[in-house]
Amino acid sequence: MKYMLLIYTDPAQEPAYGTREVDEMMSGFFAANERMKADGVLCDGEGLQGIETATSLRIRSGKAETMDGPYAETREHLGGYYVVDVVDLDAALKYAALIPAANYGTIEVRPLMDYNPAG
Repeated sequence: MKYMLLIYTDPAQEPAYGTREVDEMMSGFFAANERMKADGVLCDGEGLQGIETATSLRIRSGKAETMDGPYAETREHLGGYYVVDVVDLDAALKYAALIPAANYGTIEVRPLMDYNPAG
């Protein structure tokens, strides 16, 4: 089953760029990537550009409305994701725990819908 591991962080809680802490964090991300690849579960994963690049869209009364930025009103921002293909939620949580941002943010683990099942 495929799960998306959504990485949410509060920029105020993240390590500052140019510090030893950010170097350690990035090393942790590289290690998580390598572990997921070695275990054969990594399907995809990327970081996202900053929220200042986001545009949200919704349709109201048949008309598309767009707005700058993310729609959610929260301190935490979606900063990236992984997609893993594992046997169950417990396995997905094991890989989510490898993501360094879990130490200062939140990793949301959600199963993907399968609209095209094999067979």
